[in-house]
Amino acid sequence: MTNNTESHDDLSREILNLFQHNAGKILNISQLASLLEINDKNQLNLLAEAVAKEVIIGNLSEPEKGKYSIKKIATMVIGKIDFTSSGTAYLVCKSNTKDIFIQKGDTLDAFNGDMVEVELNAFGNSPEGRVIKIVERNKTDFVGTAQVHGNTCFIVPDNHKIHVHFYIPKGKEKSIQNGQKALIRFLSWGNGQQNPVAEVAEVLGFPGNHETEMNAIIAEFGLPEKFPEAVEKAAKNLLTDIGKDEIARRRDFRNITTFTIDPFDAKDFDDAISFNILDNKNFEVGVHIADVGHYLRPQDIIDVEALERATSVYLVDRVIPMLPETLSNFVCSLRPKEEKLCFSAVFELDKNANIIHEWYGKTVIFSDRRFTYEEVQKIIETKSGEYCSEILVLDGLAKKLREQRSQNGSLFFDKEEVKFRLDDAGKPVEVFFKIQQDAHKLIEDFMLLANRMVATFLSNKNTSNGKLQSATSVYRIHDTPSNEKLTDLANFVEKFGYSLQTHGKKNITNALNKLLRDVKGKPEAGTIEILAIRSMPKAIYTTDNIGHFGLGFDYYTHFTSPIRRYPDLLVHRLLEARLQGKTYSNTSELENFCKHSSEMEKAASEAERASIRYKQVEFLKEKVGVIFKAIVSGVTEWGIYVEILENKCEGLLRMRDVKDDSYYFDEKNFCYVGKRTGKAYRLGDAVEVELQTADMLKKQLTFIFPGNFQKNESGGGKRGSAGRKKGGSKNKGEKRRSGKKRF
Repeated sequence: MTNNTESHDDLSREILNLFQHNAGKILNISQLASLLEINDKNQLNLLAEAVAKEVIIGNLSEPEKGKYSIKKIATMVIGKIDFTSSGTAYLVCKSNTKDIFIQKGDTLDAFNGDMVEVELNAFGNSPEGRVIKIVERNKTDFVGTAQVHGNTCFIVPDNHKIHVHFYIPKGKEKSIQNGQKALIRFLSWGNGQQNPVAEVAEVLGFPGNHETEMNAIIAEFGLPEKFPEAVEKAAKNLLTDIGKDEIARRRDFRNITTFTIDPFDAKDFDDAISFNILDNKNFEVGVHIADVGHYLRPQDIIDVEALERATSVYLVDRVIPMLPETLSNFVCSLRPKEEKLCFSAVFELDKNANIIHEWYGKTVIFSDRRFTYEEVQKIIETKSGEYCSEILVLDGLAKKLREQRSQNGSLFFDKEEVKFRLDDAGKPVEVFFKIQQDAHKLIEDFMLLANRMVATFLSNKNTSNGKLQSATSVYRIHDTPSNEKLTDLANFVEKFGYSLQTHGKKNITNALNKLLRDVKGKPEAGTIEILAIRSMPKAIYTTDNIGHFGLGFDYYTHFTSPIRRYPDLLVHRLLEARLQGKTYSNTSELENFCKHSSEMEKAASEAERASIRYKQVEFLKEKVGVIFKAIVSGVTEWGIYVEILENKCEGLLRMRDVKDDSYYFDEKNFCYVGKRTGKAYRLGDAVEVELQTADMLKKQLTFIFPGNFQKNESGGGKRGSAGRKKGGSKNKGEKRRSGKKRF
């Protein structure tokens, strides 16, 4: 038995393990104490409390007063395995509220993300199990670096969650050289094989080369590089001329002032705004979206490919489009001075941006001007320029729409994206930040309006008796944060003197917005903003509407970007059917489309972040030894993460390398504290750090404190990336970094 400081959770786990290994036995407290070698009075009291708790939870039963036995619990659970960097893993499954821990030697031949069957061998608050079967492989293609010694070839995977090397048999290596990167295809693992067996599918080149690394990211995340020839051919053979008959079937906006507002380097323009002042002095604002559905028919060859891709992917140096360039950059793109077919949401708004009338339908437009965000921002600030009066009115209406959202519980986070300027060889020569200004918000607010109103329109349908009932549709939902995450956030911000309401949806959003306003400009602002974002669940696509917590909308969907998002194309088809008096009844098929789109969106996001991390390391590789101003952006068991203020590049500083004191990890308060001096390094603290290494292979930066540098006392930094909470334990190596404890 362990010492008196053992937690209730550990004691409960030992009790359940004991009963599990003595299945069918009925034991009283004295017998349990004897088997667990407990003879201390305080421990006996804890034992009795733990047993009573397990009875209440339902893990134990009390067939006779004072005597207990384990309940028969289903011991087989299926879920997705999620490895840690140390080789231990967790099973994530819907049937268990808590993830199931799996020891390093109990993962069988599973790879990260595989669907596996696990046999539980410990229950309660710290469930544990072992993998007994691989149900379905998550992926069979991997990227890694070759280790070639004579006639023997192994591939070391890039993914730190894959903990084995792949053996490449003779004849399957494609003449790969030692040190080269490759895309490999898994063949087999089992029957006593020490390593998984694979074949080289493609040699990517040597690490550090721009094309090699970008192609490795594309391959690692299973992104398509090129369109099949048949798809390209079908796209080029589409009938794209807009005839008089087609125009006659549509509402004509060609003589209404219309323009697009996009990034300076955009090539696909899938939304345009039209503006008109009506006779009653109200404003007619049209949100015109490329009518991709006019050119793509369900299940045709282009549509099937678009569904498979589900989204366009934006890496630092390229776009991997959902649609062939013929469509995305030309036929469907709302280019200036060209007639284009659109699907539109048109609103009559009064001066306070209240909706007086709405209309949805197919249109034809003629874009008068292609604006960049920078051009529109200058017009807003100087109140002069082309289409100035229209833009200023639209800006005013957008701000009123934003005010309405604020009153209805929408959350407002500052958005700042890291961007790179690359030279012709793909080398990053400058880091800059894309910051949301009024021009961005103008477009955002009208797109949000269209998305919200289309979702509301689609959510109900008239029946034969004139009543409304729910209709099948595609929604973009965002769930309310869990009480546990909100409580963790509230406890953290309390240390800085802030309070946070954690109950009631409207109260939570009001409290979060107040918190974000209160921290603005404070040293802790960046950390709290990121932790608030990390407390939020991810938005997904589904047919089961629960509303969008972050936006404060009861109904929300994606309607405005069908060139780059497949769910938007689905919404266009649903809206067209509704306008024609038709309904869509195959909910299960639609839900499968939603699930696939959500998964592809996640993969795209991870690939985009991987490309950014690589370019950040490449940008700094020649700056080893340079001292930077930074903030502490994360606190972990093995050190602190720091983020450089001038370029948002982030890396690890190992506290074992800090020699001015011996520091211990205070997980509860997200800091390291010196045992002798009491000096602390906390989330959000301003520090100066020296770049120690820029590892291009691992895409990692490491830092040290220059000399015996003492922490800045001025506090600070504008914002940091999320704090990482990774603890350790004597049994489990690496503690779970789940959404439940993500600080």
